[in-house]
Amino acid sequence: MKTRIKWLSPAFFALLLASILAAPQPTRSAGVTDTEIRIGNIMPYTGPLAAFASIGRAEAAYFDMINERGGINGRKIRFISRDDSSNPKTAVEHTSELVEQERVHLMFGSFGTPSNLATRSYLNERSIPQLFVASGDEEWAHPKRFPWTMGWQPTFRSEGRIYANYIQAAYPSKKIAVLWQNDQFGRDLFRGLQEGLGITANMIVADIAIDADMSIDAQVDILKNSGADVLVLNCAPPISARAIRRAAELDWHPVLLLVNAAASIANALRPAGLQNAVGVISTSFLKDASDTTWKEDAAIKEWLAFMDKYYPDGDKEDSYAIFGYAAAETMARVLAQCGDDLSRENIMRQAASLRNFQSAIVLPGIAINTSPADFHPIKQMRLVQFDGNSWQPIGDVIESAFVTRPNDN
Repeated sequence: MKTRIKWLSPAFFALLLASILAAPQPTRSAGVTDTEIRIGNIMPYTGPLAAFASIGRAEAAYFDMINERGGINGRKIRFISRDDSSNPKTAVEHTSELVEQERVHLMFGSFGTPSNLATRSYLNERSIPQLFVASGDEEWAHPKRFPWTMGWQPTFRSEGRIYANYIQAAYPSKKIAVLWQNDQFGRDLFRGLQEGLGITANMIVADIAIDADMSIDAQVDILKNSGADVLVLNCAPPISARAIRRAAELDWHPVLLLVNAAASIANALRPAGLQNAVGVISTSFLKDASDTTWKEDAAIKEWLAFMDKYYPDGDKEDSYAIFGYAAAETMARVLAQCGDDLSRENIMRQAASLRNFQSAIVLPGIAINTSPADFHPIKQMRLVQFDGNSWQPIGDVIESAFVTRPNDN
């Protein structure tokens, strides 16, 4: 025994310790401990786009539910969300605070194109995941140039092509008017609409760009006087509601196409007057909790119980709350796949390795898929029509509008 103790010298123990420390170990930031994962988020809780704040509130409630059930692989989620009032400068300030002071491990589900564009370079330069951005812009799918940024929902441009294809099939000779929001969101969808119409784009006889907080009665009057039979509303929920109501006041009854981002019963159709919204057509990729089709659906029953317990102040007909729930469910899936390796690199690897993930409240036939070269998680939608109570599906799941273009990276 004495001989063995003498042979295991201090120098040997030092060498052994050094070899252990040199072995590959999962790297963690201050945002991950043995009991906690810190996640940052930016949301417009105030300002002209405050209707979308229920996305963030539902995400916070989802993580509360997860934490009550023991967390993810034994770790609780600390979800830290800040209000930017849809101001990119404020978003940059809050993101910096979340990273440098709150020490969040990643950013998740932050809302809006301008705010996320403003923070993208900062996060990519620091190798901090910017995951499942709440915007349908195509800028969140450039894995070579911005390997730490990934979107979640279908793109606005693809949605525009879906509406174009529908108009060509159902109303090929009808004149089209477009009321669109004068920002990147509005421009992307309008561009997709024009692309989808192709040589028939001259059927657009009038289009008006508007700001997110302006009165639009005069603009709707102009669009009516254009003689259009189809009206595409490509703007935020409050403006969409006013436009639908104004068209009814003018006794103008065009075929109404409403962008998915504004297709909330709670935030657009109800304020417009449900009777005025009957027949409105939109797109969807999530179940509608008010649709009796899902009355006995286990996932919707669980959703309703979730709202009662964790988000009792929320509106069960608010599609943005369902959106937040589904996005948070996807984030939880990624973290669960990480196991104990919660390095930022592995989080991005797992986010880029989703294979036919079936969210509980995504419509049947729609799956979430990613790869190292594909940062578009959801690439399918369905056309839906409002019947006065809920959204009813039209036709089958649509994939053809989601084409891959050269130089996506």
